[in-house]
Amino acid sequence: MYDALIIGGGAAGLSCALVLGSAQNKVFAKNKQIAIVTHQKTSHLQTALFNNVLGLEPGTSGYSILENGPKQLTNLYPHIEQIDKEKVCEVTKTDNSFNIVTNKNNYNAKCVVIAVGYTNLMTIKGLEQYVEPHPRAAIEKDRIWLKNTDHLIEENFYVAGSLAGWRSQFAICSGSGAHVATDILTLWNDGKQAKVHDKIG
Repeated sequence: MYDALIIGGGAAGLSCALVLGSAQNKVFAKNKQIAIVTHQKTSHLQTALFNNVLGLEPGTSGYSILENGPKQLTNLYPHIEQIDKEKVCEVTKTDNSFNIVTNKNNYNAKCVVIAVGYTNLMTIKGLEQYVEPHPRAAIEKDRIWLKNTDHLIEENFYVAGSLAGWRSQFAICSGSGAHVATDILTLWNDGKQAKVHDKIG
């Protein structure tokens, strides 16, 4: 049983995982079982090029972020399990948790974050009731979102990135994933606002 399972290894999913991982020394986050399904084949980062993102060297490719993001997560926070080469097929809610079915395995989690792309090709069963036309995308692009309030679909069930209704700008999607992570940390901290800052010295 995972305490949190993130579905999606793009900007939002990896950012969420990094922030959750960085809380490993907080009393309320110690010994939490966290995993991320890093399926990325349909990520828009595959063909992206970044010149306008603070902190990224101009000319950085989205493909390099997809390559290096999981390595960064492994190097910094190896306690977060990365589930590679599996695609999520279905998410269902049980009484107190979620059942996640991939093309290879079944997983259970107390909290789930959906952080996959916002195209209408998203085919995870169990999410149909939340799907609506995307509020910040051109109608002709036929983009979708999972209806939510401040990233929360329902209790312990979150969505991050463009699928949460945000524009598909890298910094926005990354921030959305970090936002969800701090919401989960706040949940683990008995509702007391939580965030994680690294400091020099």
